[in-house]
Amino acid sequence: MAGLEVLYTSVAGGITCPQDAVMCFVHWEMIKSGYRCIGSGDEPRSSDKKSELLPADWSSNKELYSLRYKAKDSDTQLLLKGITVDSTLIFNLMNSSTQQVSDLTVNISDYVDAEQLHTFDRVFKDTNSFSEKVKNQLLPAQDRPSGQRPEKKSQREEEEEEQRRRGEDSDPLRIPSRHPHRPHCPNPLVPPFAAGGADLDPFGSRGGGGMIVDPLRSGYPRSGFDPSSGIPDILPPGAVPPGARFDPFGPIGRHRPGPDPDHMPPPGFDDMFM
Repeated sequence: MAGLEVLYTSVAGGITCPQDAVMCFVHWEMIKSGYRCIGSGDEPRSSDKKSELLPADWSSNKELYSLRYKAKDSDTQLLLKGITVDSTLIFNLMNSSTQQVSDLTVNISDYVDAEQLHTFDRVFKDTNSFSEKVKNQLLPAQDRPSGQRPEKKSQREEEEEEQRRRGEDSDPLRIPSRHPHRPHCPNPLVPPFAAGGADLDPFGSRGGGGMIVDPLRSGYPRSGFDPSSGIPDILPPGAVPPGARFDPFGPIGRHRPGPDPDHMPPPGFDDMFM
């Protein structure tokens, strides 16, 4: 941890609680990653300047730490805030340009000995683990170790993935996705002004499907029954025009002699004792 001791010694007079030591450690990790502190608070000031040191009022508020950083070789600005919640210190690091935010929660007693605040050799515990935690969870993605950065696929990998996807689409045994792919371009076989065609051609004579469901034209096997020839004892021949839609209103070929039983009450209908 070269350089941390010098930094810690320079601000030792302002370190009065364990969270001060944690904040000092996180600040040094920011410095090592190529950032420089330009001041405290949320708003820029005329006195802002890049420095590896902490500003004079960095620990004036023990409940809310707020420091601003700027990249050494670019205009990237970061806002670091540390909020004390019980025995933890919650950090939020926001990129002022992209509004991207990363966070880190630190259990103070895991990394700082509250009884050794003014003894640098003993104040920090498990510094290697603490340093890795800051790098992998708090620092911006481009500054994290290579194992934590999102890897960009090479052109060859993208081509292989595209070929694999095409192979899956052509596999007849593959179960289709529940969210089928929908093309973004219009179907060139459909006329551009075909909207509402079903209303203008209800029987689908132009191959558009129509809007009337005709059980005799639905594509299912027909029984060979032709309503235009009439129904014995029910409809005379010609009552239904040839090719017209016809919904049967009873079993074909039925013949019930005498009155319809459905029109007569059952025997003894008025007898309350039955």
